[in-house]
Parts: sequence; structure tokens; C-alpha cells
Amino acid sequence: FLYFPETHGITFRIQISVKELLDTDVLLKLLFHLPVNYPSTLPDISVNSDQLTRAQCMDVKDKLLEQAKKHLSEPMVHDLILWTQQHLKYVIKQSATVHNEKTTLSKGTSTEDGIWMLLLQLDHMRAKAKYVKTVEKWASDLGLTGRLMFMGKIILILLQGDRSNIKEYLILQKTSKVDVDSSGKKCKEKMISVLCETKVQSQHKRFQAFEVKEYSTLDELQKEFETAGLTALFSEFVPPLLK
Repeated sequence: FLYFPETHGITFRIQISVKELLDTDVLLKLLFHLPVNYPSTLPDISVNSDQLTRAQCMDVKDKLLEQAKKHLSEPMVHDLILWTQQHLKYVIKQSATVHNEKTTLSKGTSTEDGIWMLLLQLDHMRAKAKYVKTVEKWASDLGLTGRLMFMGKIILILLQGDRSNIKEYLILQKTSKVDVDSSGKKCKEKMISVLCETKVQSQHKRFQAFEVKEYSTLDELQKEFETAGLTALFSEFVPPLLK
């Protein structure tokens, strides 16, 4: 990559080649303008590519800025380039899904066919408030509904949504610095268990939103699952967590 100094900071021009959905190479031209007080201030980012539409380039830029906010006050350009290489195909696919859903909905056709469900268990949350806020944002950004559930020491995340977005959520959960370690340093989630990943069936009720809930008893937690038509899911995966 090339870089040249300016009176108002530094600008990096970077070209990267990324394997996209159909195993074709996408050449991305990224420009990062780093202000004088970077990394305390976010960089300006522009994204261009002959293989992507203007809307797709804007989607990639928006996602990069979201990632940049998570790295505020720490060097981030290298992390943002790695993130782009790992996530470009998901951003493009999500962008296409949004446009396709708008088209499909305008024709009055059902979009329920590809709805999946994911049940995760987390071991702990040291920085609980920040962690919860991050999970809520990911669910919102990816159009996922469900529950973040606390009961005693049990922490469960139940998600419903498009399968590709469920996969993207898992990538974010495993690769982002979502918590802090015992010394207070930001760290990735290393103690996560995927209890169940399955297609939503007709007997399952769809959650209308993503909510954070705390339950004082196992009965309360069980009723949440029963209300959603997920009694079998609860019986199979939750009681063993108490042992």
C-alpha cells in the first residue's frame, strides 16, 4: 500500500483483493485519512471497487465505520483491513438480501422460508453493560430477534433470523473484543457454546423483537421457552446446564 503525509494527518491508500461469494476476486480500493489526533478520533474512510455497486461500497464503508468505533483510542487500520478481508462477502450478501427482501415483500411473497434459530451459552460477562449493549447492536444490525437471558449464573442468547445473518452474528461473537479479562483488558469471547442451530419450524413462534431479560427461577425461564413453542428445546439443552 501507499501512504503520503498531509498537513492535516496521514492518508493511506490501500488495495486489497478479496474472495467474494462466487469465488471471484474483488479488488477493493480503501482510503483511510487519519486525523492528527488519531486514534482518539475516527479516520475518514472511502471505499471504491469496479466489481461492486455504489450501494455496496457504501454498505462496506458503513460497516467499517461501525468497526472503527469499537477500536476508538487504539490503532485500528490493520484490524479494519483484516475485518474487511474476513467479512466482505457477508456484507455484500446482507446488502443483496435487504434489496431482495424489499423486492419480494413488494410482490407479497413470503420470506419465512429461510428463518433459522440459534441457542448460545456464555460462561460469563465481566463488562456486562458494554457486552449487553454490543449484543443488542449486533442483533439490531443483522435484523435478528430473540432473547438475551440471565438466570443465576446461566447466560443464554436465543436468536431467530435469516441463516446468513445468524452465521454473521456467530463470526462477530467469536472474533470481536466483546468483554474484558481479569486484568480489565479488552478480550474476545473464548467461552461460548453453540447449544443448537436449527431451522425454525411451524410450531415455533417468532419473536417480534430482541429483548434482554433476567429470570429469578428456572420456572420463569422455562415459561419463556414454552411461550415461544420451544418446550422441547428447553428440556434438551437447559436443565443439563444446572448440573
